Amino acid sequence: MSKLTDVPKRILIGRALRSDRLGETLLPKRIALPVFASDPLSSVAYAPGEVLLVLSVAGVSAYHFSPWIAAAVVVLMFTVVASYRQNVHAYPSGGGDYEVANTNLGPKAGLTVASALLVDYVLTVAVSISSGVENLGSAVDFVIEHKVLSAIAMILLLTLMNLRGVKESGKLFAIPTYVFVAGVFLMIAWGAWKGIVLGDTMKAPTADLEIKAEHQGLAGFALVFLLLRAFSSGCAALTGVEAISNGVPAFRKPKSRNAATTLALMGALAVTMFCGIIGLAMATDVRMAEKPATDLLRGGVPVGDDYVQNPVISQVAEAVFGPGSFFFVLLAAATALVLFLAANTAYNGFPLLGSILAQDRYLPRQLHTRGDRLAFSNGIVLLAGAAALLVWVYDADSTKLIQLYIVGVFVSFTLSQIGMVRHWNRHLKTERDPAARRRMFRSRAINAFGATFTGLVLVVVLATKFTHGAWVALLGMVIFYGTMTAIRRHYDKVAEEIAAAEERPDEYVRPSRVRSVVLVSKLHKPTLRALAYAKLLHANQLEALTVSVDPAETKALKAEWERRGIDVPLKILDSPYREVTRPVIEYVKGLRSENPRDAVSVYIPEYVVGHWYEHLLHNQSALRLKGRLLFTPGVMVTSVPYQLASSEAAKKRARKRQEWNAPGAVRRGPVDTRRKEPSGKA
Repeated sequence: MSKLTDVPKRILIGRALRSDRLGETLLPKRIALPVFASDPLSSVAYAPGEVLLVLSVAGVSAYHFSPWIAAAVVVLMFTVVASYRQNVHAYPSGGGDYEVANTNLGPKAGLTVASALLVDYVLTVAVSISSGVENLGSAVDFVIEHKVLSAIAMILLLTLMNLRGVKESGKLFAIPTYVFVAGVFLMIAWGAWKGIVLGDTMKAPTADLEIKAEHQGLAGFALVFLLLRAFSSGCAALTGVEAISNGVPAFRKPKSRNAATTLALMGALAVTMFCGIIGLAMATDVRMAEKPATDLLRGGVPVGDDYVQNPVISQVAEAVFGPGSFFFVLLAAATALVLFLAANTAYNGFPLLGSILAQDRYLPRQLHTRGDRLAFSNGIVLLAGAAALLVWVYDADSTKLIQLYIVGVFVSFTLSQIGMVRHWNRHLKTERDPAARRRMFRSRAINAFGATFTGLVLVVVLATKFTHGAWVALLGMVIFYGTMTAIRRHYDKVAEEIAAAEERPDEYVRPSRVRSVVLVSKLHKPTLRALAYAKLLHANQLEALTVSVDPAETKALKAEWERRGIDVPLKILDSPYREVTRPVIEYVKGLRSENPRDAVSVYIPEYVVGHWYEHLLHNQSALRLKGRLLFTPGVMVTSVPYQLASSEAAKKRARKRQEWNAPGAVRRGPVDTRRKEPSGKA
């Protein structure tokens, strides 16, 4: 069976890596940027369009507010980046927002942040993949006709790429991400040159269209609410910023410095691209509408259902480079590809956070396990499954999915920055070095401003997006919070239950006597081996036990037992209903009830086979008995293996492969180094 599964596994994800090669998987900054920052960088492909879509409710006249909204997003981006640079220096272990909140605000706040981040990572994959499918579907009819299937297939492909390891997936993602960034900067530079220096008039494909305003002449509170809603939609450009602080352990040394540099570079690139696209959209008269079929007019007539509304970045590229030009096609292809790859931010953040939560007993311990390629494989698979489910439920519609977005990330932003303020307050009480205190005061001021700003944005996002779908994200956070709380409670309860007693350490260790029972079906080599092994352990009392299902066979077994002169008494249990399991269980329970302080050791002979189909032919009764006996207190179950010839064939097949991991092999995660007290240096 292992051969059937191992060969395809090696083809798909590559050869297993030794634990001492973990350092080879660490990322340099040039690879870390596309791995951890592809989400915020790619969001400039749809964030400007979201701003214009919301403003279009009030007509073209509201578009002149877009530069001010862009400026607010820029201030927020710089604030968040500056705040997280303090985080990665103070908490370089990879816990990110969760560790900051858990350490400084308590376990409940930490679990709230973790729930928000887990939801946001799942949504990142669902939104990015769905948006990429829609962009690709504008050119390939099959993709748009089978949106859900295409999206799930892309999730599967990304999952396989990440199972091969962070570094390998980063290399694959670096080229399209850098092509996209270079293409956007070239578009901004060439558009500025044509418009400012050459004085050319650039027109977007929608420049001649009119917008039918749903609410003409908005003023007062209605206008303020519209602007706040447009701002909250533009904040999509900030999603994924926190992934770098969660992924610090994946960087090469010096980890904190490299992560902080990557954060700064990511912020500068994202801000420049976002502002450049907004500026060019205004200069080329881009028109967008939430309901393009009815709200976009050509000569006073709606464009109709056949009209396809292209993204802002596509319209701007067509105006700057010209329709069908090489650079237009290149940027369009890079945009579609980078939207797919933006999901990779979540594929690196979710498994790392899941590993830390598993280490803290909030998630199953399997999520703390590294796979063959030293990636957190179980977390990757769990993320893929959750995202695929979300894509299926929402029919891979990015417009619906994006309404669920952003809430979780601003919950984590706000609680993390409040936690950092408390972190600096705690260290300022003990720090006496004037230079260090000045750095801490500066860092505290940055984090305090960040907490205030992101807290206000969180209120705005909740107020403007709650009825549009944000409630689903909040419900997801509650479900994650409740599930993780229940898992932690279970682990704590089990730990308390199995803790060794302090006053009487021998109470559960040393029984008064051991009574051994060897289960016998026939008198053959496996039975004789089990008897010999049981004798070797010198129990106080040893007997063989068989169940009489067929009187003729039982009579033959008894006669052969006596003929061989085996010095172990044979106990025969009658079974009028031809059952095997129940008589054995009742007999063993009877031994326990007669002498509760005795331990009963049951030996079960088992065949070791080499082919998967042989498991169906052997050991079925043994498995049932073992499963029932394990629930009987005071009973120890020992399997005595007997290797059949086919097991040798399995060993030979295994030797032909360079590495063989037995089915059910368990791997451990890295040693916990997160509990060391942070240095407090900014």
